[in-house]
Amino acid sequence: MPRYSANISIMFQEFPFLERFEAARAAGFAAVECWFPYDHPKEQLKALLGGLGLTLVGINTAPGDVAKGEWGVTALPGREADFERQFAEALDYAVALGARGIHVMAAMTGGMDQMACEAAYMGNLERAAKRAEGSGVNLLIEPLNSRDRPGYLLSRSDQAIDIIARIGAPNLKLMFDVYHVQVMEGDILRRLRRHLTQIGHIQIAAVPTRHEPDEGELNYRAILAEIDALGWQGWVGCEYKPRAGTVDGLGWREAIARV
Repeated sequence: MPRYSANISIMFQEFPFLERFEAARAAGFAAVECWFPYDHPKEQLKALLGGLGLTLVGINTAPGDVAKGEWGVTALPGREADFERQFAEALDYAVALGARGIHVMAAMTGGMDQMACEAAYMGNLERAAKRAEGSGVNLLIEPLNSRDRPGYLLSRSDQAIDIIARIGAPNLKLMFDVYHVQVMEGDILRRLRRHLTQIGHIQIAAVPTRHEPDEGELNYRAILAEIDALGWQGWVGCEYKPRAGTVDGLGWREAIARV
């Protein structure tokens, strides 16, 4: 079975954020990922990761003004300066903390001029990819399903792959979140095979509940076996909402691994 990282922005919420690192390590995870670490000094986070022997897989760019409904600013025309500041901060944190990926959040663009939004998105991604050259950090773009995030610019993996091809930067990759891809497109095994060379990170959760991956409509034993058979060398991010306590629900790892 692949190696798992715990997304401590959505898991281990029983603990304050800084205590989730130790909780994840105690639960058997050797790697973590999170959305927005920016409330905490990178020096503090680096010491915490090093002391626990944890790998930080990835982080997100800042979401913008969530109270106003923002979920990323990359695709918002006229917000290029905001994006530049956000990406600079994310890259600074990623390099300092040894994270190999930054999820560059697109934006909620419902009701806006989609051609203008896509142009802003492409331009910002191109500049960010160039800025990150030589850092060892990949930029990740993630389609989010339109049921959970109606109006988000990027909703399909094939759409993301087209953008990646058009920009042509080797450090721009697809975040393949199985939960979102299944809701929008399905055909998970074929899409994994087709997009493998462009995938920078994989995440999992049950469909339709987004709980532990031992329930719902997907056969995660088959999916994880396929990821392994494809020779995936990265981590598989557990980005799900625990049904109850996070630790109480972790038995799925052993259950899925049983033949």
